[in-house]
Amino acid sequence: MQSKWRGSHRWIDRLDKYLVQHVSSLPGGNHDDFFRRLSASANHGKLWIAVAVGMAAFPGKTRRAAVHGLIAQAVASAVTNGVFKTLLPRARPLPEHLPVFRFVHPQPTSSSMPSGHSASAVAFAVGVGLVRPAIGAALAPVAAGVAYSRVHTGAHWPSDVLFGSALGAGAALVTRHWWPVRPPIPITRRTAALAPGLPGGEGLSIVVNTLGGSFTEETASALRDVFPKAYINTVDPGEDLKQQITETAEHPGTKALGVWGGDGTVGAAAAAAVERSLPLLVLPGGTLNHFARDAGTGSLADAVAAATNGAAAKADIGFVTAERGLAGSPAVSELIMLNTSSIGLYPNLVRRREHLQPALGKPLAGVVAMFRTFAAGTPITLTVDGVRRRVWIAYVGRGRYYPRDHAPLLRPVLDDGVLDFRIFSADESFARLRLLWAVLTGTVASSSITHLREVTEVSIDAGGSPMALAVDGEALAGVRKVHYRVVPRALVYYTPLG
Repeated sequence: MQSKWRGSHRWIDRLDKYLVQHVSSLPGGNHDDFFRRLSASANHGKLWIAVAVGMAAFPGKTRRAAVHGLIAQAVASAVTNGVFKTLLPRARPLPEHLPVFRFVHPQPTSSSMPSGHSASAVAFAVGVGLVRPAIGAALAPVAAGVAYSRVHTGAHWPSDVLFGSALGAGAALVTRHWWPVRPPIPITRRTAALAPGLPGGEGLSIVVNTLGGSFTEETASALRDVFPKAYINTVDPGEDLKQQITETAEHPGTKALGVWGGDGTVGAAAAAAVERSLPLLVLPGGTLNHFARDAGTGSLADAVAAATNGAAAKADIGFVTAERGLAGSPAVSELIMLNTSSIGLYPNLVRRREHLQPALGKPLAGVVAMFRTFAAGTPITLTVDGVRRRVWIAYVGRGRYYPRDHAPLLRPVLDDGVLDFRIFSADESFARLRLLWAVLTGTVASSSITHLREVTEVSIDAGGSPMALAVDGEALAGVRKVHYRVVPRALVYYTPLG
């Protein structure tokens, strides 16, 4: 193995021996133990995995940088050990080249060219640095130390380290193409609207759904404290929620309708408010209340401030027409959509994502949830605007959601006049593998299985097989056809952002 290398790369061999002689002439000391331990800590990537685990404790870009670093490291390690060590066989340094107290024992038996430790170290540091430059700069000396330690302990020749480092940097850059920089999220923008001020809740009628997941007796007391002049209708289990919303909206002296509950309750209240030309105050409550978050009333203090000052804005609404039952005599349901609707595996994905989100953060939880969902799920056949497709998910958002991939989370503009329509297709060859690869590499938005467009209306037909439809978290079973359309700026809502 040594003779083959020397025959074609004699000048590299001479330079390596020259550099190793200089390392060998360094005096012994505590630094020998340091480099030996540093080199051992990077065996099998343990050092970088530990760093990534620590970074994962910080959500956002830091956690994303850790994931990218690990992906780059995995690619660099696979290419180095699985490809180049076979193509470039080379003997490692011998004991006579370095003092015996420095020489690593036992010495690895694989090819010396290239250095896998160096490839992994540089791949991780550069991969992290491409997402979080400051952390990448802090890791650079550690990666350099690991790379040098392989020469200091006699495990590799300097050229092995140099080539391995180049492979690591290349792996980080290649995987950055897989893990593209997300486009910036637009700033929050609102279109101001006229609405009456409601000091103390005067003229405000509030409907409270006690079936909301976070309802307690303290909830009603808190609302009475901040809105002492408001009419508050607490809807108990067993009562007709829609009827109670109607009665609340028609209460004498009502100038604005308030609602406490989850997304489904808010949607029903929005329908009543639009029908009666009332502004809507969405209060933070219920198991989920995405509209309150997007409206800026995610806290009771913000909602009180907006209502007191009469600060309001306009929002689009979506109308959903769903046909259920037999084809000859369908039952038609009309629903208001304030947030999102989905068909297929999306409800399972959302449940998994929200379960993982406290521990992993939103972006990484979305990746893990999608990977688990599609690994076991099966596609459905739908006709979308007359085109027949096999799909994993059909997703409709009322307004543009960000990021533009599999885990839409934020909606900075509520009156952009569009439906955010996304399909994850199963028509392509090896669709499941493509989808899982896109999830793993963070390229769902640019994958051939993803179809993104903005529309003002869309029709979906399940044919003979009924589909499960979810609108703002409310499930409808046995749906055969569904039509979506957007009505621009039909709802006036209170917001401190107005």
